[in-house]
Parts: sequence; C-alpha cells; structure tokens
Amino acid sequence: MFDIKNITMIYDMEKTEKIYALGGFNLTLPDSGLIGIIGPSGSGKSTLMYCLSTLKKPTDGEILYNGKNITELKDKERENLRRKEFGFVFQRHFLIPYMSAVDNVTVAAAERGSNVTQRAKELLTGFGLSEREFGKRPAKLSGGQRQRTAIARAMINAPRVLFADEPTAALDHENAFAVMDILKEYAKKNLVLIITHDRSILNGADSIIEMWDGKISAVNDGGVLSAAAERGNV
Repeated sequence: MFDIKNITMIYDMEKTEKIYALGGFNLTLPDSGLIGIIGPSGSGKSTLMYCLSTLKKPTDGEILYNGKNITELKDKERENLRRKEFGFVFQRHFLIPYMSAVDNVTVAAAERGSNVTQRAKELLTGFGLSEREFGKRPAKLSGGQRQRTAIARAMINAPRVLFADEPTAALDHENAFAVMDILKEYAKKNLVLIITHDRSILNGADSIIEMWDGKISAVNDGGVLSAAAERGNV
C-alpha cells in the first residue's frame, strides 16, 4: 500500500545547522495489519505519520500510495484522499463539546443521510456505548467513552488506513487495552499505524518499527513488513 523511497524531512532549512526529523530511508508497508511505530520523543515517528497521511510534505524522497506519488498531489487532492481513505485518532479525542456522541461521529462523514447516522450508532454500540450515551455530550462521557467515540468518528468513512498517534496515552490500562482490541480487529482488513512510546500496547501487533534520530533502528515482524536502509539504517 505504501512504498517509501529515501524519505527525508529537514526543519530549519535556512539555518546552518539543519534538523533532520527523517534522515532518509526506504520502507514498504502492507495493505492490512497493525503496525506499531515506536521510539523516544524526537525520533521522527510522528513526522513519519504526518508525511504518510499528507499532513506534511517531506523535504525529499517519494511516498507511493497504491502506486501513486502522494507527495506531488495538489492541496484539494490531498484533502480528498484524507477524507475518503484515511482516518485519524489522536492522544486527545478532540470531540466537539456541544455535540452529542452520535453527532461527533457523523460530523466527519463524507456523505450525509440516515444510513450515516445508523452506521455511527452501530460503531458506538460495537465500541461499548449504550443508546442512552448516544445523545450525551463529551463532558458527560468517561475518558474511555470519549476516546472510543473519537475512534468511531475516524472509522465512519471506513478508511483503508487508520493513523493513530498515541491513542491510549490519556487512558488507564483497562481502557487502553479495550481501545487496542478495537484497532486490532479493524487491522484484520485494513492498515492501522500506531505511534506510541508504550511497547506494552503493541502486544499482538503484526510488525513493530523502531525509530531513533529520524531513522529506522530495527524492524520486528514475521516477514510481513519490508524495510530497506540507506545511510546506516537497519
């Protein structure tokens, strides 16, 4: 699904001492599976996710998504790609405070209509929310319920790729593992990328990519994931 070729991201280009958020490496990601990307703060893992999701454009290199170089897309094309094929889950839920749980899910839908509302309710039910909680605003939901509502919002368009940046960091262990169970199930037919500091939530992941100083330091998988290294990677 993703074929990354010599990707580089440099900040402070105008300065003498440039900051390499991504130091140049190759990586191929599969069509489905749960892929963990782990590393300390500043290792480049979030930057990699932002580049893959077209939220940022790398300084150099190519990112092919289903054979198409998405680094060359125009703004509207990137927006359409994100809306139709990508979903996003973050550490904070970013729910709209004056909307109900159902409305917070449907607000991200690419289409409108009763079918969308029904799908939102089915997602929320599958994630453990009851009908009486559908109409509650975020302030009336627990932390775990808010994050699960955010995941339902990310899935409302049935994205082929789900990007999750520290999705469990604000949760207790019980809710964190409940969220991971949802993501693992979704990864059976889709690609789910998990950015995290916490290795414990990646138990059962199909592959784990370890990053250090903007490069891939290790890849742990059962042969599903392909990684190639240049400039001293892996």
